[in-house]
Amino acid sequence: MSEDVKGSYGGCPLPDMPEREIITLAHGSGGRRMHELIGSLFAPLFWRGEERHRKDGAVVDAADGRLTFTTDAYVVRPLFFPGGDIGVLAVNGTVNDLAVCGAQARYLSAAFILEEGVPVETVRRVAASMSVAAREAGVEIVTGDTKVVERGKGDNLYIITAGVGVVPEGREEPGPEKVELGDRLIVTGDLGRHGVAVMTAREGFEFDTKVTSDCAHLNWMVEDSYR
Repeated sequence: MSEDVKGSYGGCPLPDMPEREIITLAHGSGGRRMHELIGSLFAPLFWRGEERHRKDGAVVDAADGRLTFTTDAYVVRPLFFPGGDIGVLAVNGTVNDLAVCGAQARYLSAAFILEEGVPVETVRRVAASMSVAAREAGVEIVTGDTKVVERGKGDNLYIITAGVGVVPEGREEPGPEKVELGDRLIVTGDLGRHGVAVMTAREGFEFDTKVTSDCAHLNWMVEDSYR
């Protein structure tokens, strides 16, 4: 990790980059500028100095059990909302998709679609949030990609993730087909809280009580339910 840091998000030191730098089409061309962006911004946050960003994929340890694989895309406006941001949402959403399939989440990939002109600082904040969220959920972001679209052809940034988890031997896979009359529904929080928090930030609605997103990883909670 670079010794020159400008600040920290969630206690995670960040590499030094010009404050006013913006994303250009060159950052998504596969050339020097793209490798500089990945090497100076994403690599220190996701890979802790390892050379994974120089490869086209990640080699990870396998485990006993069945593999579960999921993918998702995240588009949210605004990027930052009370209680979270698009990066936290991407990590937690993917981890939770694996959890409700009965899997213990292990590895994530993350691809960023960036709009030309978006501040590098914005991308850095999102990546820092993802790094913290992944660490808290006990998963690794092991590979990814970056592409840039022309100004006006995107909405700042989108994130596409994939996740791999392991279903332990002997565990029955859950599914909606197993729901029966009389089963109890476990609710982990207020219904609709996340959606209302995002809508409030986007539309400028005001309530007597501040509504914050309850976006969180639920893998530990779900895992406890199997015991």
